[in-house]
Amino acid sequence: MSAARGQHWADIGESTSAAGILFLCGIHRWLGRWPFRICVYPVVLFHWLTNATARKASLQYLQRLHAHRGVFEAAPGWRHSLRHFACFAETLLDKILALGHRYPAQQVRMHREQMLAAIASGQGGVIITAHIGCLELCQALADRVPGFRLTALVHTAHAQRFNRLIRRLDPQGKVELLQVTDLGPATAVMLAERVARGEFIAIAGDRVPLRGGRSVRVPFLGHPAPFPIGAYVLASALACPVFTMACTHAGQGYDIRFERIADRIVLPRGSRDAALAEQATRFAQWLEAQVSGAPYDWFNFFPFWDQVPHDASTE
Repeated sequence: MSAARGQHWADIGESTSAAGILFLCGIHRWLGRWPFRICVYPVVLFHWLTNATARKASLQYLQRLHAHRGVFEAAPGWRHSLRHFACFAETLLDKILALGHRYPAQQVRMHREQMLAAIASGQGGVIITAHIGCLELCQALADRVPGFRLTALVHTAHAQRFNRLIRRLDPQGKVELLQVTDLGPATAVMLAERVARGEFIAIAGDRVPLRGGRSVRVPFLGHPAPFPIGAYVLASALACPVFTMACTHAGQGYDIRFERIADRIVLPRGSRDAALAEQATRFAQWLEAQVSGAPYDWFNFFPFWDQVPHDASTE
């Protein structure tokens, strides 16, 4: 992987086409899931064969997961990696179905008691998540619980495009994507106002920001990996409750799990760096537990352990 070493995940690019997504969604709507698979699996195979960076990153992740957690019967090989790609394609369909309110509700099991208590009290918060499973199914929580609104912070320039796609699928949606390359004062004030209104801010804890963001290296699947600290700095500044959220495959459907991990995050002035490293370590351990139960559900198809921020500000 030396050729890709030092490359930031955003440099690898996004190949997902909104038009292609809508076309495949139409195939599923009119013909069903197997015709969808017939159409999408050749695309999956093509990307697996031609995208060496993603293929090698997938295999590295699966092998390290097995070595650290022993989740497979034998050491993962190319079949496991191809299945990883196929799982992403299947999940992409589920994301669109979720946004269009067409994913079967009976196939979603929610563990949300702590989140419901916060919503009922009118208390907003920060939700730290990762690129695992079908997070768009949290829309089901928004649909069923009055007053739940979510702003998801993303680090890609595709946020506006997918916001338009979301609005097309769900004009009354309560989930908004907000592109942030860095968290400046104006953005922080806006987010603070939303939390004060009882809304929630979701931020991924497993991708180093494009620029202006720091990270720390903590153990993940037996090897040091860079994890961003922005979620913990934001939660500390907002002085609000902090949750984790995961939505991973379980049987024929998904499990959605919300867990309240802190009433607030405090970063002591004299030991701020140590406190941030501790928070990132806890998150990495939480992420290990999620992927151990659903090994094909983690969708970071880039050299995760070797990534660096654009401004090279990792510690």
